[in-house]
Amino acid sequence: MSELKNDRFLRALTRQPVDRTPIWMMRQAGRYLPEYRATREQAGSFMDLCRNAELACEVTLQPLRRYPMDAAILFSDILTVPDALGLGLYFETGEGPRFKKTVRSEADIEGLKPIKASDDLGYVMDAVRTIRRELAGSVPLIGFSGSPWTLATYMVEGGSSKDFARVKAMAYDQPELMHQLLTILADAVADYLTAQIEAGAQAVQIFDTWGGALSAAGYKEYSLKYMQRIVARLPKEAEGRKIPCILFTKGGGQWLPAIAESGADAVGIDWTTDIAAARAAVGDKVALQGNMDPSMLFASPARIREEVASILEGFGHGSGHVFNLGHGITPGVNPDHVTAFTDAVVELSPQYHKND
Repeated sequence: MSELKNDRFLRALTRQPVDRTPIWMMRQAGRYLPEYRATREQAGSFMDLCRNAELACEVTLQPLRRYPMDAAILFSDILTVPDALGLGLYFETGEGPRFKKTVRSEADIEGLKPIKASDDLGYVMDAVRTIRRELAGSVPLIGFSGSPWTLATYMVEGGSSKDFARVKAMAYDQPELMHQLLTILADAVADYLTAQIEAGAQAVQIFDTWGGALSAAGYKEYSLKYMQRIVARLPKEAEGRKIPCILFTKGGGQWLPAIAESGADAVGIDWTTDIAAARAAVGDKVALQGNMDPSMLFASPARIREEVASILEGFGHGSGHVFNLGHGITPGVNPDHVTAFTDAVVELSPQYHKND
């Protein structure tokens, strides 16, 4: 593997000195880019795009050609694990992901297909290896997975949900069943992320998109506990370098001190949490990632720059901050506004690292 030319992102995740705040963007390879839409059309379907290593590599690299991103993120989907477990993932236009089978009983859980990620999700590892080769050490590659709780919400509900009624009913009324499902998922995700690291991922992120839908007690029991189980099982280094792990719970700002104790190296925060308050809450336990409101990218470039300045000032001096949006970029954003965003981080952040 080639030498890493830009390790700013990895250094910030482990709170080492950097020359400026590193930046990447959740869903940076996506529908807001015309070149992505063209490649997606060429692939035929979203899952065909995920399963084609060369095309998945192409869309991963597209944002790096336009913007000064300090990391690439594997192009894939959080629902690859439930798909491999035998639920039959498909996408309805305008409706989001759906599964042919749901998991609502003990028999359904027992019917899940045991998986070995390096084989059953081999197409993801092919994509990781292809991307690493094409990056040629320019920036690090992030691997990722959905959290066990987030995956369970889709598996029990059968797709997206507004109220999570079925999955919460299982958690609160049949806790043994929910713990059985979450244990299977945690072990599958640990295996999946380990396989990504072995294939070449240099950092990993666990997307806990729906953890914020739980009560405080429910979050610790059904989400955080299982993410901790995963973090404990991940390889701590590869290729002679530490492999940092980021936990991102959307809507989880009120649980930051608990998340900071998870064993992860960094915590992603959404835009509803003030970054100064977040830094005060976690101290020097973990790095922070975030947290501009994705909708800010619909504002003028001047307003975007003001917001970047405000977030940088909120975090303050020193390392341990990775600039990102507080959630994935919205598909309708003008790509030029992303230029304003990334340029502002590049230009305004060095002053916060002068004494590092």
